Amino acid sequence: MKRVMVGMSGGVDSSVTAMILREQGYEVMGVTLKLFSDDDIITAEKDGKTCCALSDVEDARSVARKLGFEHVVFNFRDNFRECVMKNFADSYLSGNTPNPCIECNRHVKFDKMLRRAMELGYDYIATGHYAVNEYDEKSGRYILKRPKDRTKDQTYVLYSLTQEQLAHTIFPLGVLEKSEVRRLAENAGLVNSDKPDSQDICFVPDGDYVSFIKRFTGLESDEGDFIGTDGKTLGRHRGIINYTIGQRKGLGIALGRPMYVVEKNIEKNTVMLGDEVDLYTDSLIAVDVNLISVAEISEPMKVTAKTRYSQKEQNAVVSYIGNGEYVVDFEKPQRAVTSGQAVVFYDGDVVVGGGTIK
Repeated sequence: MKRVMVGMSGGVDSSVTAMILREQGYEVMGVTLKLFSDDDIITAEKDGKTCCALSDVEDARSVARKLGFEHVVFNFRDNFRECVMKNFADSYLSGNTPNPCIECNRHVKFDKMLRRAMELGYDYIATGHYAVNEYDEKSGRYILKRPKDRTKDQTYVLYSLTQEQLAHTIFPLGVLEKSEVRRLAENAGLVNSDKPDSQDICFVPDGDYVSFIKRFTGLESDEGDFIGTDGKTLGRHRGIINYTIGQRKGLGIALGRPMYVVEKNIEKNTVMLGDEVDLYTDSLIAVDVNLISVAEISEPMKVTAKTRYSQKEQNAVVSYIGNGEYVVDFEKPQRAVTSGQAVVFYDGDVVVGGGTIK
């Protein structure tokens, strides 16, 4: 009997994942990851907006008990703090806009948890992500594909998965609609069948990432100059970490017409403001690229690509330019392409790969 370790957040998706695998004959163990300090978890629980609260552990344990398999809690707090929370804060302080869900998948769920599973003699790990993982006989590679429910497609945050990780990972929900998942949970009488999905960054449940960065690092972001695209000073900003590319509201400066954040210069401590047209670019450079469906891109490759989780894919060509860098040329200019975010390439429903926008 194949053994699978299921990451259980306490939500409906991971619970149904465990239930499906149990019904398919796997030996299942449920695992909830402790990612915060006790004080952080209590705070999150009071806010009622995030995963990883104490109530989520109880929900996961309740589901495991009902379905008849073991449930344990792993303390990955130090790993999460260093690889996700610190990375998040450091990226903002360096002028970038990170995606912590990608880093959590890269360093915690599909690295630390997978290695722990292998050490304990499990064959696979599984999560409640909406994606499809298949082995392609022709190419001899595991491929990651978009799920049946396109509204829940999570392939964007999974692009960093390696061939080794995909070989030991199962995504049972990729062939289901979200409504089907809820129905399965309700029919089974699971305690979390109508539990809402988590929407926020788990360690910033109130959405105030600026306050989080100040608390986490003990650092303040110094005031500096707003400048125009012509280099002229327009006023003073409150600190670079308070602004993101494409931002229009909350600038705290009146210029007589709508203005947008179009560039941040950490060395000069300036925030450039411009018109909406200044937000558009037709190319970008990607670094730290992970390829999934192909081993390399030796010639320019036609793909569709997106630079934000919720964005619709856009026609583009990706080319390797050396030194680990790839250039992505879009058919049409893209709005508010942001350093630190991910760009993910697709060939139809298949994830070609992705990287970090430079």
